[in-house]
Amino acid sequence: MYTDLAVWWPLLSPPSAYAEEVAELLPTLLAAPDAPPATMLELGSGGGSFAFHMKAHVRVTLSDREAAMLAVSRALNPECEHIEGDMRTMDLRRVFDLVLIHDAIVFATTPAAARAALATAARHCRPGGGVVLIPDFVTETFEADENSGGSAMPDGRELRYTERKCDPDPADAIYETVYDFVVRAADGSEERVHEVHQHGLFPRTSWLAWLDEAGYEATSHPDPWGREVFVGRRRASPGRQD
Repeated sequence: MYTDLAVWWPLLSPPSAYAEEVAELLPTLLAAPDAPPATMLELGSGGGSFAFHMKAHVRVTLSDREAAMLAVSRALNPECEHIEGDMRTMDLRRVFDLVLIHDAIVFATTPAAARAALATAARHCRPGGGVVLIPDFVTETFEADENSGGSAMPDGRELRYTERKCDPDPADAIYETVYDFVVRAADGSEERVHEVHQHGLFPRTSWLAWLDEAGYEATSHPDPWGREVFVGRRRASPGRQD
C-alpha cells in the first residue's frame, strides 16, 4: 500500500478527501502552541494530502519512512520540505512551533513505539509549542466496521477498495485493518492486492500519560468523526512539574 501501490495514492486518498477535516481541525491546530504557529512538522505524512491544505497557513516540513510516499507528496507539495525518517527515531536537531501526528500514529503497535513517537515529537517542538495527535481509535471508541471506495481517472486508470476493521483478540492492544484493492491500468489490465495492517489500540488515559511523560500538558476531545484528538503544549522541560 505504501510502496508498490504508492503511485495509486492520489486515487485512494486525494486532497479533496481532507478538505472538510482540515477546516474542522484548523482552529485546534493553530491554537495548540502558545502563539500562532509559523512552522509545522508532520510525522508520518504519507502522500501529503492533509498538508496540501495546511501549507496555506504554516510552513510545513513533511517526514515519512517510505520513500515512495514522499515522492507522491513532493509532486503534490513541491514547495514543502520533505525528509525521509522514522517517527520513532528521527532527530533533525531543530524545533517547530507545531508537531502533527495524524493517523500514522496507529502504526505504533506497542507502548514503547508510541512513547518513542511522542518523544520524537517533543524533540522537535519548542517550549510552548503544540502537538496534535489523532489516532483512528482509542480503546474506548473502537468499533468494527467495513467500507469501500475508490475513484477513476480520465485516462482509464481506476482504483477500488474495501476496508474492514476488526479486533481478533480483544485481550491485546492491536486491531487489524484488512484491505482488498483492485487497480486497473490505463490499458485495462488489472491487479488485485490483499493485505492486513496491524494497528495499536490504547486507552485514552495511556495517551495522556505518555504525552505528560514526553513533556506536554495535554487534553483530548472527540471530533465529528468520533476520533479522539489529543492536544498538548510543550513544557519548558520534559517530565512532570509539580
